[in-house]
Formats: sequence, structure tokens, C-alpha cells
Amino acid sequence: MSRDPTTAQAIAGTILAGFARHYARFRYHAQLAKSLFEVGDFHGIRRLARERIAFYDQRVAEALERLATEHRAGEQSNDVWQDIKRHYVRLLERHRQPELAETFFNSVCCRILDRSYFHNDFIFVRPAVATDYLDSDPPSYRSYYPLVEGWRASLRRIFIDIGFACPFVDIERDLELVLAAAREQLPADFAPASDCQIQVLRTLFFRNKGAYLIGRFVNDGELLPFAIPVLRDSQGKLYLDTILLGTDRLEAIFNFSRAYFMVDMEVPSAYVRFLKSLVPAKPEAEFYTMLGLQKQGKTLFYRDLLYHLRHSHDQYQIAPGIPGLVMGVFTLPSFPYVFKFIKDVRGKDVSREFIKEQYLRIKLHDRVGRMSDTWEYSGVPFPKARIDPALLKELRTTAPSLLEDGEDAIVMTHLYIERRMTPLNLYLEQANSAEREQAIIEYGRAIKDMVAANIFPGDMLYKNFGMTRQGRVVFYDYDEIAYITDCNFRDVPEARTPEDEMASEPWYPVGAHDVFPEEFATFLLGDPGIRESFMRHHAELLDSAYWREKQERIKRGILDDIFPYADELRFRHRLMQPSVTPPN
Repeated sequence: MSRDPTTAQAIAGTILAGFARHYARFRYHAQLAKSLFEVGDFHGIRRLARERIAFYDQRVAEALERLATEHRAGEQSNDVWQDIKRHYVRLLERHRQPELAETFFNSVCCRILDRSYFHNDFIFVRPAVATDYLDSDPPSYRSYYPLVEGWRASLRRIFIDIGFACPFVDIERDLELVLAAAREQLPADFAPASDCQIQVLRTLFFRNKGAYLIGRFVNDGELLPFAIPVLRDSQGKLYLDTILLGTDRLEAIFNFSRAYFMVDMEVPSAYVRFLKSLVPAKPEAEFYTMLGLQKQGKTLFYRDLLYHLRHSHDQYQIAPGIPGLVMGVFTLPSFPYVFKFIKDVRGKDVSREFIKEQYLRIKLHDRVGRMSDTWEYSGVPFPKARIDPALLKELRTTAPSLLEDGEDAIVMTHLYIERRMTPLNLYLEQANSAEREQAIIEYGRAIKDMVAANIFPGDMLYKNFGMTRQGRVVFYDYDEIAYITDCNFRDVPEARTPEDEMASEPWYPVGAHDVFPEEFATFLLGDPGIRESFMRHHAELLDSAYWREKQERIKRGILDDIFPYADELRFRHRLMQPSVTPPN
């Protein structure tokens, strides 16, 4: 086809219009989350979060249909596609979400063009529009000056400016609790400097049953990050649950094992830049993902990986741990992630499509801090020179259908990428007695948190859980997960005869969804030390009545409180006066 500049302009405009529709709906859902929080519709917030994940691919599909029917985009020459990209860059000159729009462009192009799209002439391998100083009007965060108007007055105005549509239980009490907790953690010789100020992001972060105010305290050029969770009581009134001070506590909020936040942002790069100042070690890719912009997170992760490969020399190798029956796992030791693929020949009778559905189920679900998030990729090249021979042999033996063998690289047509953790079975082997007991406590808590989120792990072996560097146990093997509400929790029937007791197979009928919790002890508690710790802290997990009671709560629509901070940090523990009733 001839090189028509109006065609290139029209295609660029159509792609950007598709992105604009996507981001308008993204923001609308975040705005709805605030309204649902104010009326206590927490199930509605979860529903919004699930729906939002599918938005992106729907908008890409719509854009592709328009491009095919209106512009015959697939028939355009390479020269035209270079013009399309140039026109697109011009359209982004004053755009508020240019980095997201570039990723949307890539997603559309990669479904139209062949493998040549890896070349930067056609897609945005690197960003074309800088976002370093991009911000909204009004700016993404507000600043308050306590030396001018007073500490309590500044805090009060912060919550006035948020504009909640429902009242607080006792905001003056809560502000005093915030100030008291902050005073305890500031140095005894603290003195406010001339630049003393409180900066908070303009909009709240909604997830499950909580709304989070995210900010930083600035004094003498130093930053102290903080978050204040706002909760709603059974009477529909609000209260401040605690204040989380410091990078470590904020890092727990933005953890890869938790669901994505709902946040209304005109300029997401400004929010990410603010968050990066609070938790500097966390990659921007993970911040974008936690803000619900997982496609941008994938883009940045891949750029980080390419950058890391240029500045490292180690090889991809088989990840330590017991090999999986369904999934293969490899890692780059100098890079804190693992790469997971579905084997062609699996030790369980499950299809590739079923496994993908299981991973998608967790992607759409509330992960309550106990289930690892994944980025799903297709067509990822790995330089042959960086692949350990044992790994290359493993890939060619267990997953040949996923490999495209090039001259210098192996391209994997499908894989998942997760944060790397130490497999719990390996951690338990190396831990001392105190570490082992704490790990078993965490293991049981992980299962209970998953139960509260209506997830039954299926295979509860320690090898399917990981220990994070923060000391939390997280589940990462999803091929046998099921909803708690779909399970039938039973007691093992009394044996009728001695022969029944000695039989290698159950003498009683077992349905497809039957679960016998008391049997967990057989494969989990062989080690006497582990058994003693488990029975002291989590013996109820072996009792079918516990599981049925939790199942009933879920069926009644009860959402248990699972927050990304320790219970002892909650202000209700400070309210000791008989005249004050702690929030529920």
C-alpha cells in the first residue's frame, strides 16, 4: 500500500482513543470504589477490582477491531508503521499518562505485526516521552505546614480535604492517637526545621475493607513515610485504625502478595514517583502493578530485566527446591525473580488450559498477603549464552512446545514471573528451633488467611509455600486450589474392622470435592519438633469443624478483617479508658 500520511495519523489517533477509553473507565472504577467504601459495600469493591483487570485486554481488542475495519491496519507497510509511531509520539506531547499510552500502543502493535515488532522502529522498547516532572493540576499531593497552623489543625484539615461523605466516630480522639503514636517514634531530641511539612497524596488508596492515606513527613530535608488506614464501623462511621510509620511498614502495604489498590490518578507517574520516595528499594514496575496498572508493570519489568542482563554475567539456572509435577521453575541468581512454565508432560492429569485458569483465578482474587502475584508473558527471548546447560536441557526435555530456537536466543512462548522466595521446606531444613517455630506459626496463619479469602490451597505441602525476606509465608502453587465453598470437609469415618484400619486405600466412598483435614497431619507433621509447634498454634486446622465454620461464614457473606499490619499496632489497644469504646 502507498505511504499515506493521513492514514498514519488516523491509525495513531484511533489507538490513542482506545487508550483514552481504557483509562477513563480505570479512573471511573477508582471513583466508584470511594463511594462503595462510604456505604460499606466491600464485596462491591472486590468486584470492581476483578472487573478492572479485564479492562485492558477488552480495550485492546476494541482498538484492533476498529483498526482492521476502518484502516486495514494489518496491511500497512513498515514505513507506514514508522510514521504511525511518529504521529503517536506527537499526540503524547502534553499527555498526562504518556507511559501508559505507549504501552497500549505496544499491545496493539504486537497483535498486528510479526516478530519484527521487537525493533524499536515499530514499538516503544524505550520510552519516548519523559515523565520525570510530569504532574497534574492541581498537583498530585497536598502540603500542610504544622508550624504555621498547628499539628492537630493540619491533621484535621488533611481529613477535611479528603471529603468523605460519611462522619467519623470521633475524629478528635483519632487525631490525638495519631499524634501520640508519632511522638513515640520520633527521636527524643526532635526539633521541627524550617522546611517542616506533611505531604499526602491527593486521593485515597482503596483495597478490600480499608482506605489508606499515603504521605510523608518532611523535616530538615529528611523523609519519614507514613500511611493511615481509615476503616468503617458497623454503624457506618469512620475511624483511623493506626498510623504506619517508616519504609518497612509501608513496604508491607505494597507487597506483591496483596490485591491491587483502587486509586483515582490523573498522572500515575507522579504517584509512582511519590511512592518511590517512600520505599526506594521497590522497583517502579511493582508500584505500577500495585496501583492496578499491571500492563505497565510488565513493560517496566521487562525493561529492568534487559538492563540487568547488560550489567550482569551470571546464567539462568534451575531454581532450588523439589521439582514440580506441573510447573518448571528457573531463576537468574542476581535478579530477585523466578520464571515459571507449564511442562508439556505433567505428573498430574491436568490440562495446560486448566492451569492457566487457576493462575487467572488468583490474579482476579483477593490475595490477602498470602498468595504470590504473577506477571504472565508470551514470546520472551532468553540469550543462549546466559542459560546454564542443565537448564537448557531441562527446558528442551520438559517443555519443547514452549520453545522457539533462534540463533542466539531461546524464545519461550508462555511463562509466569514471580518474586523469588525461599521454598518453605528448604527454610525449615536450615532454620534453628526458634526460626522453625516462627515459620510454622506463619505457615498456619497463611492458611487461615487464605481460608478467610475463600481459597483452599489443595496441596498444603511446605514446598508449595515460600518464605519472604520479611519473614512472611506466601503460597505460590495454584494448580490444586479450590474455593472453600466448593469443598466438602469431612471427618474420617470410624473403621468397621481391623482390616479397614490397615487398608492402603480408603474403605469409605470419597467424593471429588471431599477434604479430610485430620489427614493433613500424615504428610505435614512427621517431624516431632514441627508437630509440637503446629499443634500448639494451629491444631484447629486438623479439625473439619473449623473448616465448616469458616465455610459457613463465607457463605453468609462475612469478610474477615485481614490488614497488612500487625494487630498490636491498632489504636484500639491504646483505648484503655473505661469511658471510651474501641472501634469494632
